[in-house]
Amino acid sequence: MAPHWPSILRSLALWVAALLLALGVERALALPEICTQCPGSVQNLSKVALYCKQTSELMLHARCCLNQKGTILGLDLQNCSLKDPGPNFPQAHTAVIIDLQANPLKDDLANTFRGFTQLQTLVLPQDVTCPGGINAWNNITSYIDNQICQGQKNLCSSTGDPEMCPENGSCAPDGPGLLQCVCADGFHGYKCARQRRKAKTS
Repeated sequence: MAPHWPSILRSLALWVAALLLALGVERALALPEICTQCPGSVQNLSKVALYCKQTSELMLHARCCLNQKGTILGLDLQNCSLKDPGPNFPQAHTAVIIDLQANPLKDDLANTFRGFTQLQTLVLPQDVTCPGGINAWNNITSYIDNQICQGQKNLCSSTGDPEMCPENGSCAPDGPGLLQCVCADGFHGYKCARQRRKAKTS
């Protein structure tokens, strides 16, 4: 029986189109530098890999777990000989989970995580304190080789100090153990005391 060429060619054309589309998506997704700062890829049993595999829309690339828009949701820099996370680290401010264990990190990481308001799980070397300490996390668990900080607290709702921000400002989280005062619309400057002049309408 002779092969049915039109259907074979159609199948082949669809396969080639799918392959080109996949390659195009791969090329279009510019990988943030932080994802390739450390050689290798995320290990299959790492917390970042397990988090990434829970949702079909997420994908692992180099050391990152990304959504389809290329936003970093997970970062695994374990065992990268890092003394500090480096200048590209703020690229991962959208991450929900970060693993930095097995690195010779300096202990004071407080300002390293400024702006990391989405972070819910942080894995650190055993001798490094969770940024913000016990006041910044719902749960801190120490193990033989690492420490896990889980459930970032919203300091604005837990401080209970209404005088913390000026009258024309409101409190906003700014990462673990950090907060900022954001001026209300129309106000700016020191203690949000300056009011912007409205443009005159003729």
